[in-house]
Amino acid sequence: MAAKRASIADLAKELNVSISTVSRALNNDPNISVATRTRVVALAQERHYQPNRLAAGLRKGRSNLLGVMVPHIEGAFFAGVMHGIETAATKAGFHVMICQSNEDVHHEKQNIETLLNAQVEGILVSLSRTTHDFKHFEKVRKHGVPLVFFDRILEGTDVNAVVIDDHQAAYQVVQHLIEQGHRRIAHFAGPQHLNIYKNRRQGYLSALYTHGLPVEEELIFTCDMTLDDGVAGMQQFLGLPAATRPDAVFSASDFSALGAMQVLKEQGLRVPLDLALAGFSNELFTSYIEPSLTSVDQRCEQMGQSAVDMFLDMLEVRTDARRTRRIVLQPKVLIRDSSVRHPAA
Repeated sequence: MAAKRASIADLAKELNVSISTVSRALNNDPNISVATRTRVVALAQERHYQPNRLAAGLRKGRSNLLGVMVPHIEGAFFAGVMHGIETAATKAGFHVMICQSNEDVHHEKQNIETLLNAQVEGILVSLSRTTHDFKHFEKVRKHGVPLVFFDRILEGTDVNAVVIDDHQAAYQVVQHLIEQGHRRIAHFAGPQHLNIYKNRRQGYLSALYTHGLPVEEELIFTCDMTLDDGVAGMQQFLGLPAATRPDAVFSASDFSALGAMQVLKEQGLRVPLDLALAGFSNELFTSYIEPSLTSVDQRCEQMGQSAVDMFLDMLEVRTDARRTRRIVLQPKVLIRDSSVRHPAA
């Protein structure tokens, strides 16, 4: 069994000196004799004492804590963003406190309280799928805590944020499908109150308009972007009369695209010869499944690092909270086997 770590009060009691004497000795205060400092340091090592840096920081008005809230940490995207955040935050001398909303706005509200109670110096947030208003974030602003959103934000809100150009990425994916000869391209669309899904849908529509293709509502399936949603959406599309079925599907999520692929394989349909598929987010499985899935690299690590950089700028400048910035990163479309009818020899 590991030895119990002593507190500073334990050290003071054992040495029969004041707590302040122990504290000053551990901080190498020259006003404390060398003999006393030697005794204190030796006992601290023997008793496995570790200073409470958070408490010390708070006494100085600093916690050096950066709060981060994500919908979940499953999959490659948010894991990649977190890696970027932790790398940049650590370099700047901050510790990261991570919370998950689990796609639940009530958990999101509780997490905000937790982070504020921990006296974090900033909060980075990607919204839950069930968040429809900004009210619970007003408390963060009132506390003067820098607030930065990344990836998911509410449509119509003026906030500091780091996003990718979802519209352009979706446009490029659909244009690629059109260039492959597809003319009835369906879309798995996510909740439209969130910027990422609204912009991906608009990019899909823009590509159809540009290439003179009609928009058919029966080919747009709005869902929560889960694997099961992809199964349900593809079953719905395959239930259409043969002449009106899609010949390609652009999904705003890799997970729903994976569900669709499972249905197609179960039905004995070939991807991409019978129906092409493309997703979004470049999840790890996309390059390992057969056929590999066309997707979009969202620059996740760069997004995390940019969010931290924005927080640091806000912390340093302390500008008017009403002045906001938005960083838009350029995505990269990754063309893979699921969407290429005739790959080059």
